[in-house]
Amino acid sequence: MSILWETILQINWQMIVMWVIGGILIYLAIKKDMEPTLLLPMGFGAILVNLPLSGAVTRYFQNGAEITVQKYNELLAAGEEGLSVTEGALTTLFEAGISNELFPLILFIGIGAMIDFGPLLSNPKLMIFGAAAQFGIFFTLCLASVFFDINDAASIAIIGAADGPTSIVVANKLNSTYLGAIMVAAYSYMALVPIIQPPVIKLLTTKEERKIRMPYKPAAVSKTTRILFPIIITVVAGLVAPDSVSLVGFLMFGNLIRECGVLDSLSETAQKVLANLITIFLGITIATRMVWNEFLVPNTLLILGLGLVAFIFDTAGGVLFAKLLNLFMKEKINPMIGAAGISAFPMSGRVVHKMGLKEDPQNFLLMHSIGVNVSGQIASVIAGGLILNFFM
Repeated sequence: MSILWETILQINWQMIVMWVIGGILIYLAIKKDMEPTLLLPMGFGAILVNLPLSGAVTRYFQNGAEITVQKYNELLAAGEEGLSVTEGALTTLFEAGISNELFPLILFIGIGAMIDFGPLLSNPKLMIFGAAAQFGIFFTLCLASVFFDINDAASIAIIGAADGPTSIVVANKLNSTYLGAIMVAAYSYMALVPIIQPPVIKLLTTKEERKIRMPYKPAAVSKTTRILFPIIITVVAGLVAPDSVSLVGFLMFGNLIRECGVLDSLSETAQKVLANLITIFLGITIATRMVWNEFLVPNTLLILGLGLVAFIFDTAGGVLFAKLLNLFMKEKINPMIGAAGISAFPMSGRVVHKMGLKEDPQNFLLMHSIGVNVSGQIASVIAGGLILNFFM
């Protein structure tokens, strides 16, 4: 009983706030069906690591009194005595799978195996929208550099890639001190794409523009083209942004497994078993960076705000670029598809398709928006590689 009472006395208001945040993530996952494979593990993990004296995370002590990891490292470097550590399972998992980028890269194999580049290959000009929708990354980089040092600013900006694995890899390689907030922002905003994008799209387009129909005229894409595409993209990306090779390479390797035609069982495993397993580990392990004394700081709120700015300007960049092209094109483009150029696959493509159907029940934009969406997947990874080239 005395142990229970001592534990209860360790509870503070910050822990309760983190329990509420975890509960909100679980609610969004279950009740609103917003990326439950990500938000539910993150929400439960946030509660798990913020229980008093939680054994799920590694804890640091000096003479029996708990201290932060930063303080522990300072005292260790100074040769202080009385230091001790209790290992936590989630921290061990974090060190084994996220701090070395292993989980994000393996997940990219599964994502690559899920992607069908057919709509993009049948209409290659859609790739330019993927590039245009990365505008928010570089806009946010300039804005974030006002508040943070350049490596942290670059890590925060990559939230705009709308790609959790890319955000983790870039923030890790740049040794950002705000990895937890960046991971949470990246994955949370990906899940909230159906809420974030529609108001921005409506603000920048007219009802007539949203009603523009785009007949789908698929061109035949040969098996050879489908096989060569991931290989060529990997080589080109490696030459343009060498630091993106691991990101692009794992994504394209997954796609090559899908398209080669002789590894169907591996493709199915990568799409389902591998991707789901890594997503579970990734989601709950991210929570190790949601401990209250690291997460509930003013800079976390600022990072969440900057991440939202990045998503908004990514969306705006894609839409405005499509509107610009319409000034010179006889066959008009529905500017909403430009918003699908962010890497949140396939959520963003579905959002655009549903918005098109809402304006006109006969307006089917899915194949166009998905084509733009997969181009955004490639563009975001290359953008991450460029950020690493600039700042490593």
